Amino acid sequence: QVHLVESGGDSVQAGGSLRLSCAFSGYTYSYSTQCMGWFRQAPGKEREGVAHILSDGTTNYADSVKGRFTISKDNAKTTLYLQMNSLKPEDTAMYYCAARRCDARYNYWGQGTQVTVSS
Repeated sequence: QVHLVESGGDSVQAGGSLRLSCAFSGYTYSYSTQCMGWFRQAPGKEREGVAHILSDGTTNYADSVKGRFTISKDNAKTTLYLQMNSLKPEDTAMYYCAARRCDARYNYWGQGTQVTVSS
């Protein structure tokens, strides 16, 4: 069973930075087929994809976070990160990491970590 555990959420002022981490384990398939991402959901809004990283290291971002957020995965491939800079109040949300085989939909989710940005 794949386990994803997020951490690093906090309350910060606008303009501040946070780094979210997602420890993952339990994969039964090759890391070469592993794709991961960060999603967020604010109260009353739908969940949205924030950043994604493919098995070859290719990354892509939502327009709202481009240039401010960076997704990365450590060399041991056991932790996913989201570096968030220049935070804005509209970044306030519960942030979730997710994983999938690259040829499938996201089907593994963490429990979430709260990020609150005050103006």
